[in-house]
Amino acid sequence: MRQSNSARAAAGDAATFDHAQSCAMASLDMSQEIAADPETVWSIAVDMDSWVDAIEAIEAVERLDDGEGFGPGTTWRETRTMFGKTATEDMEVTEYEEGVRYATFAESHGSKYFSEIRVDPTDGGCRLTMGFRGEAQSTTAKIMDATVGRLFVGSMRKAIAKDLADIGAAAVAAD
Repeated sequence: MRQSNSARAAAGDAATFDHAQSCAMASLDMSQEIAADPETVWSIAVDMDSWVDAIEAIEAVERLDDGEGFGPGTTWRETRTMFGKTATEDMEVTEYEEGVRYATFAESHGSKYFSEIRVDPTDGGCRLTMGFRGEAQSTTAKIMDATVGRLFVGSMRKAIAKDLADIGAAAVAAD
């Protein structure tokens, strides 16, 4: 029987979340102030149908679950340009706080990937924060991380900053 991403994430969290015991790849948290209503930013952040138009790097999004809306258990296949190449990953929402934050999990190429999107109100609109963490699991992924993985941190930082800027621009235009 195939275990869902959220079940694998929950099962793996106890063993792998502690960075001292895992082979942690890049971990980044970046924020951008957006002069738009937090509800508008949130609506774009959780509307899978809008991502292709709002976020330049995303080429396609295909919902994999039978549900509607967005919340725990929502799964999708996302195709995007990463590091100049097209990559497709299956992702799942593992945590969700309406209007505040959601966390996702993906597993690919011998690594586990965790991300979080958070919207916090500010005086001038809101702060959109995106966090990302990867954990190498296979021997090959650990070797790649140890040898060339850190070289991708700058590119990842640029990619996250671009996603934040794209969501911000879409929110300002919609607000």
